[in-house]
Amino acid sequence: MKQTKAFYIPFAGLKLGKHTFEYNVDNKFFESFGYQEFNDADIAITAELNKMNTMMEFQFDAKGTVNVNCDVTNEPFNQQIDATMHLVVKFGEEFNDEDDEILILPHGEHQVNIAQYLYEMLVLAVPQKRVHPGVEDGTLDSPMLDKLEELQPKIEEDTIKKEDNTDPRWDGLKKLLTDK
Repeated sequence: MKQTKAFYIPFAGLKLGKHTFEYNVDNKFFESFGYQEFNDADIAITAELNKMNTMMEFQFDAKGTVNVNCDVTNEPFNQQIDATMHLVVKFGEEFNDEDDEILILPHGEHQVNIAQYLYEMLVLAVPQKRVHPGVEDGTLDSPMLDKLEELQPKIEEDTIKKEDNTDPRWDGLKKLLTDK
């Protein structure tokens, strides 16, 4: 967790109002959490802190790319990331981070670590199904796609004709509904 020390924001000496912090996140950030799903990452994060008398509000905005493997072809590609998150920080008797949008810090605390919130926001911003853009538009030339096409089950015309013909017993039942 060495990497996350940069994500401690000392708010005690800040004036009331808005303050902006900027971060660049790479793959080392995710590895510090033991997360190794990305081949590479390049994400710019802006954290805006609005300090008030009794509480603070954070607005996190992230834009960039993570390099992941396609779920269909296993080809690596850059997945665009665009995420936002809002966090309210209040003060109370003891530390409580059970709510996703409200963090309670003990009175007397002078800094807040935003690394865990950024990590969760970024990991959740990546789609669960990762499909290379070339697969969707047909421009990717991959041996894996050729093999999938070869192994795809063929639909025979006889099967389609059988589906068009209905069972005469059902036709008789449908007739009962219309003969009211």
